[in-house]
Amino acid sequence: MQEAGYKVSIICPTGKGYEKKHEVIDHIHIYRHNLPLEGEGALGYLLEYSTALFWEFVLAWRVLLTRGFDVIHACNPPDDIFLIGGFFKLLGKKFLFDHHDINPELYEAKFGRRDFFYKVMLAWERWTFRLADISIATNESYKRIAVERGGMAEDKVFVVRSGPKLERMKILPPVEALKNGRKYLVGYVGVMGRQEGIDYLLRAARHIVFEMGRQDVQFGLVGGGTSLEEMRDYAVKLGLEDYVTFTGRVPDRQMLEMLNTSDVCVNPDVANEMNDKSTMNKIMEYMALGKPIVQFDLTEGRFSAQEASLYAEKNNVEDMARKIITLLDDKEMRDRMGAYGRKRVEECLAWEHEAPKLLEAYEALFGI
Repeated sequence: MQEAGYKVSIICPTGKGYEKKHEVIDHIHIYRHNLPLEGEGALGYLLEYSTALFWEFVLAWRVLLTRGFDVIHACNPPDDIFLIGGFFKLLGKKFLFDHHDINPELYEAKFGRRDFFYKVMLAWERWTFRLADISIATNESYKRIAVERGGMAEDKVFVVRSGPKLERMKILPPVEALKNGRKYLVGYVGVMGRQEGIDYLLRAARHIVFEMGRQDVQFGLVGGGTSLEEMRDYAVKLGLEDYVTFTGRVPDRQMLEMLNTSDVCVNPDVANEMNDKSTMNKIMEYMALGKPIVQFDLTEGRFSAQEASLYAEKNNVEDMARKIITLLDDKEMRDRMGAYGRKRVEECLAWEHEAPKLLEAYEALFGI
């Protein structure tokens, strides 16, 4: 947006390595606020969401009174941010909703139930779409939700995929020390949360190491989240402490070193309604680095990766283990699939192909 001539201000939480409350990067003003610990359970989410909403409202006023703005471009979660978009619409501002997560399905994936809070998520989603002047969907599945469940007109919903920037996803020489003395490395990058299927990956790793007798495989898992310590403990319980490296959240350079060193990358997202409809950035990041992938057979995952991935039976850890070993034992297949994925990103999925669609959404927004 900045490159297209828009003046951009960002409001977001602080994070590791990003503690400054206000800074300017490439003429973009970034305003950050503190958050309590990431939410776990109903009370935790209530505290996290309420705190975020309060500071987002305060900082939106700060931006309005200092730099000014014409549009609130809000992405979820949390899904209560429509309250800020709706308030500033009363002052003549426009509201663009950037739909990142289908939160009703996310809630069901985390807690396994459709209770009062699930219905709250559905209501918030519905109100968000009703207040939004324009909505951005990350894929066709999300667009259908905006139209069918959110009641938005099709011409007000734009599909803009979260394609990787190739200048960020740099191909680097492997760092052999990350293999912990073993021949192969299997890599993962992403959130360490319940719905991400890290426990499935660890069980697949156990099957590889102990049932298939492959002590020549190391697993490198990059990312932080509410389940990081739980997954570390689970790896120990499975006897995998020497075979699995958890880095936690790290700077891009360390993430890229792990992925570039990996022979195979995995996406263990559990087969459920949420993950089946969601586009996972990690898949396209793996492809951008020319890495072959193993994942469960999900609709949007298959659309993104196509021939760059092998697809295990849904939630079958033994089949995932077999698919990983199939790739590790066939370098020609790995090279072919990696090259296909890199080419698909370069020709179809990289951000440079999606940016014009974002600008098209803004042109429609200002034409309303």
